[in-house]
Amino acid sequence: MAEQSSVFDMIGPVMIGPSSSHTAGVVRIGRVARKILGCQPETAEITFYNSFARTYEGHGSDRAIVAGLLDFKTDDARIKTAFDEAEKVGFTYGFRSVGNSLTMHPNTVKIKATAKEETIEVVGESRGGGVIKIVSVNGFSTGFNANLHTLIITADDRRGVIAFIANILANSECNIANMSVNRKGKSDMACHCIEADSGLDKITIEYLNHLSWVKKVIYIPDIDF
Repeated sequence: MAEQSSVFDMIGPVMIGPSSSHTAGVVRIGRVARKILGCQPETAEITFYNSFARTYEGHGSDRAIVAGLLDFKTDDARIKTAFDEAEKVGFTYGFRSVGNSLTMHPNTVKIKATAKEETIEVVGESRGGGVIKIVSVNGFSTGFNANLHTLIITADDRRGVIAFIANILANSECNIANMSVNRKGKSDMACHCIEADSGLDKITIEYLNHLSWVKKVIYIPDIDF
C-alpha cells in the first residue's frame, strides 16, 4: 500500500537547520531512539548511510542526531550547539559512514545507544518534510513513523498472543491503527509493533510487562516533535 502524506508533511516542520530531511527528520529519529532507551544515553555509535554518509557534517545531521538523543525538539535553538550540550551531561558518541548500501534508503541512520547497562539499536529513515520511518528496533522490523502512540512488545512466539494483546488494548479503550508482527523464527522471539490512536495507561503497560511470556514492553507516546 502506498504511503500517504498530508499537506503539512509536504510543507515541513518548524525547525532549526538547512534541510528538513537532514536536520528535522534526523532530530526526530534521535528523539525516538531516546524514548526507546527510556533515558539519556551515556554513549552512542551513530552510522550514516548513503546520502547522509556524504553530507552529514556539512548539513548538520551530526548535530541533529545528537540533539535528538538529548531530547531537543526540531525548533530548539540548542541544536546548533548540541555537541557542547552533550558534553555538559557527559554524553559521548562517535560517527561512522557507509556510502554505498544498496539495501537502505538514501537518508538512513543507525543508532546504537547505551545507558545503565542497557543497549538499544534503532534504524531510521528521514523521508523528507520532517517525516521519518523507524525501520527496525533491536533487529526486528517495525516500520512506524512515531506520529501515533506506539507500543513495541517483544515476546515468545506463541499461539493466540496477537488476539490476546488486541483484546487487552480493546479493554483499555485503545483503538489500534496499525499492527505488525515480525519474528526470528517459528516458536522463537516475536516483535509486535502497534500504533494506536489513543494513549495507554500505566496499569495496562505494567500488566503486559508482568506476563511470563513477554520479554520487554516499550511504550512511545505520541511525541510532540
